[in-house]
Amino acid sequence: MKVIKPRYYLLKRLLLLYLPILIFLVVILFPLYWTAVTALKNPDDIIRIPIDYLPRPVTFANFADAWNNVGFSVYFRNSFVVAIVSMAAVTFFSIFVGYSLARFKFKGKNVFMLMLLCTQFIPQAMLIVPLFLIFKGIGLINNLAALIIINTTMQLSFNSILMRGFVSGIPYELEEAAIIDGCGRIGAIMRTVVPVLLPGLVATGAFAFVGVWNEFLFAFMFINKQTLYTIPVGLKSLIGEFTINYGVLAAGSIIALVPALILFIYLQKYLIAGLSAGSVKG
Repeated sequence: MKVIKPRYYLLKRLLLLYLPILIFLVVILFPLYWTAVTALKNPDDIIRIPIDYLPRPVTFANFADAWNNVGFSVYFRNSFVVAIVSMAAVTFFSIFVGYSLARFKFKGKNVFMLMLLCTQFIPQAMLIVPLFLIFKGIGLINNLAALIIINTTMQLSFNSILMRGFVSGIPYELEEAAIIDGCGRIGAIMRTVVPVLLPGLVATGAFAFVGVWNEFLFAFMFINKQTLYTIPVGLKSLIGEFTINYGVLAAGSIIALVPALILFIYLQKYLIAGLSAGSVKG
């Protein structure tokens, strides 16, 4: 049996594991670090040569300017309303679509699931013109309802497939017991499946929230009033033809990052809980 020398093993582990991970983290985290540093600098310090990799002195004026003067308080509110309503709608409908795919057998089920998956491959740019004409015809241009409708539709297919996986992990015997006790199908779902499915609901809702929160293309095309801008469109509006306010742009990016970052921190825990929910029978 060949014995690996400790020193050679540590060197091999360092080169093949820790060094690639370190490089990956630097590539991923450095843009976030530089955005935060830029947001905390004075305007003159941002463009100063040589480059200073630390904010000296630290200032929060860019955050105050972005929130109070540029309008990020309004953009944040608009994004929050669209994301929350869309998340609630996606979570509600995905429960029943995911339940149907997990519990029922019907003709064309595999084709239907394939169609749901294939909708993820359709470029959103292809849908802009027909959707614009539809929303213009029903008076939803420059209306947050248009963003809620389109985001709910776009997020539903992926989250329904995700919900199917969560429902499949719940023993069907729970529903059978509820039905024997007198519950109908909907009552059995609400009283037995949904409570056990709670971690999966949180995970699905978080995925939907982040997807809607970061959506730019439809918000940019269907909303022209500045008072209805969402955060991604608001960030785009800070890039002028000849000038860019880098400090305010970086501060707005940090503001936009905070809700998604908080959700992703909790998402990992609920994803694990959702995958294991219903795995214990008894």
